[in-house]
Amino acid sequence: QVQLVESGGGSVQVGGSLRLSCTASGYTYSMCMAWFRQAPGKEREKVAGIDSIRRIIYADSVKDRFTISKDNAKNTLYLQMNYLKPEDTAMYYCAAGNGLGFPPACLEYTDWGQGTQVTVSS
Repeated sequence: QVQLVESGGGSVQVGGSLRLSCTASGYTYSMCMAWFRQAPGKEREKVAGIDSIRRIIYADSVKDRFTISKDNAKNTLYLQMNYLKPEDTAMYYCAAGNGLGFPPACLEYTDWGQGTQVTVSS
């Protein structure tokens, strides 16, 4: 189990950028990691994920605008968010879990951060 701490959220205008960071208390190089978000009244959504062999997936809503990356030496996960829209407003959570098999299937995330708020205003 790892402890995850997010940072980098804030308020930004439409079209702006933010970079979220998620620092883990332990080694995460062999784990699946992802960014989720949840807006008030909406279900939690997986925004982007990266597995232990660096395969990456994005939600259609953020493709070509968001970039997930991971620095194993720093045990840190990032989410670069560009061209932000009001609908990106949400609490963003970092999550980690052990993939199953090889190539790893990222089916379950067992460790979660407390979240960081992103607000995009027009």
